[in-house]
Amino acid sequence: MAMDNIEAKSILESLLFVAGEPITCSAMAKLTDIPEADVKHYINDLVESYKKRSSGIIITEIADGFQMITNPDNGFWVRKLRNINQNTKLSQAALETLAIIAYKQPLTKVEVDQLRGVNSDGAVKTLVDRRLIKIIGKKEAPGRPFLYGTTKEFLQYFGLKNLAELPPISDFLKDEAA
Repeated sequence: MAMDNIEAKSILESLLFVAGEPITCSAMAKLTDIPEADVKHYINDLVESYKKRSSGIIITEIADGFQMITNPDNGFWVRKLRNINQNTKLSQAALETLAIIAYKQPLTKVEVDQLRGVNSDGAVKTLVDRRLIKIIGKKEAPGRPFLYGTTKEFLQYFGLKNLAELPPISDFLKDEAA
């Protein structure tokens, strides 16, 4: 089915809108039969179009795909509408656990406990429930404990394209030494 640029962009925009999570150019190409290079070009055009008009919605690259999200500049109003309260924030224990898993994955809960020096059951459960971490396998060790790693939702939560965008761990070690 032949389509012009306007129709192709319209279709891709619709896919981004309904996906609700990052979608790769290759996935959109497979769905639409638009060559992947063209998909990438059209998505980049849409990104620029949204930027130029200072839209309340933007298209951003997250987790090796693209996603339509609300403009961060309007975060106050979006949170007000959604009535988000303090309960959506992560506890210090959950943040510590998440940082350890993000930087050292894959690792077991026992390994997290050893690094933190305290039991991490509650933090791990919270992070799994919030889909920021998941079981990614089992360790070849007695008892075959679960190995944990971060998820696409983790990348979305922190606005990262991939794990390579995490700040170097050395940045944090300097802060502790000071």
